Amino acid sequence: MIFPALIAAIYKDGGGLVFINSFAFCVTLGSIVWYKNRNYKKELKAKDGFLIVVLFWTVLGSVGALPFILSEQPDLSVAGAFFESFSGLTTTGATVIVGLDELPKALLFYRQFLQWLGGMGIIVLAVAVLPVLGIGGMQLYRAETPGPVKDSKMTPRIAETAKALWYIYLCLTVVCAMAFWLAGMTMFDAIAHSFSTIAIGGFSTHDSSMGHFDSPVINLITVVFLIIAGMNFSLHFAAFSIKGFKPGSYFHDIELRAFLFVQLTLVAI
Repeated sequence: MIFPALIAAIYKDGGGLVFINSFAFCVTLGSIVWYKNRNYKKELKAKDGFLIVVLFWTVLGSVGALPFILSEQPDLSVAGAFFESFSGLTTTGATVIVGLDELPKALLFYRQFLQWLGGMGIIVLAVAVLPVLGIGGMQLYRAETPGPVKDSKMTPRIAETAKALWYIYLCLTVVCAMAFWLAGMTMFDAIAHSFSTIAIGGFSTHDSSMGHFDSPVINLITVVFLIIAGMNFSLHFAAFSIKGFKPGSYFHDIELRAFLFVQLTLVAI
């Protein structure tokens, strides 16, 4: 909520109060829940991890709908606000909003930011910070992460693994944003579209999406970063280890070879 409020202040679009009020509500609600349970400690089991993941997404998706409910523009129903929030956090990419080009930049940034957070998984982010609160995160990580990567750690500690994943995610986002900006996007659009590109979400700040820019270079950059973001992030971690760049980590992975084969086949078709 803070970042969209800052965007509202920078562009003076009048949308900052919505996010400040939403932030105040979240802090108040969170403080009450924390205070009621501050002395309760229990080791998480596998079943607890799955339950907490469900609660995480449900609560965060519901709270994420607040700015859409409170905003005068667009005029969304409660159901529409919830749809937009969950669509963003789950990187579904569907939207009920029309007239994106006329919306305040703060709200546009917020939509893109929701997808960026959901792209890596808020649970993985939580795993990175839960140990600070004295809570184990392996059960949450296993419940949230799909595929065989959840059974292997890139680092000895699961929290360090989560941090490494987010570091890679952030670096890819920065590089993607710079590429978009150099290709002709405004800085705002470059950052906003890097969020949805690396998250593989599909949200845009324009009704015509990438077609708004009418640029083959931007389209090519989008395709390249979509493919990179679609790869297993443990491969990026292995390739860019402290021992230097190891491109063999990509070529030796059968999952990646199959992924690239499918993509190239679809392009050819």
